[in-house]
Amino acid sequence: QVQVSESGGGSVQAGDSLSLSCTRSGRAFRGVPMGWFRQAPGKEREFVAAISWSGGSTMYADSVKGRFTISRDNAKNTVYLQMNSLKPEDTAVYYCAARSSGNYYPTDEPTGYPDWGQGTQVTVSS
Repeated sequence: QVQVSESGGGSVQAGDSLSLSCTRSGRAFRGVPMGWFRQAPGKEREFVAAISWSGGSTMYADSVKGRFTISRDNAKNTVYLQMNSLKPEDTAVYYCAARSSGNYYPTDEPTGYPDWGQGTQVTVSS
């Protein structure tokens, strides 16, 4: 059974940085694209960033491009989301998600990810 788990959330001031981590266990990690999504109160879940199985291809939402960086370390079965220059509008629960085996490329569609973590809260105050 696949398990996805996030860590690293917290409360910061606007302009600060925060790093999230995500681990996937239960199946081979190396060949699976991973993504980060977020959901603010009263809003739908939205795409943040995604990375291919090799790490060679990445995708970002326009709202975070240039501020957030997604990366992965397959040896550690971990995906990272480095968030810089945080804004109050980045406040949300951040979810890590994994695509199923056989998919080599990331997608910004939530329906493309069958496995999700429980989420970690990120709060940015002004």
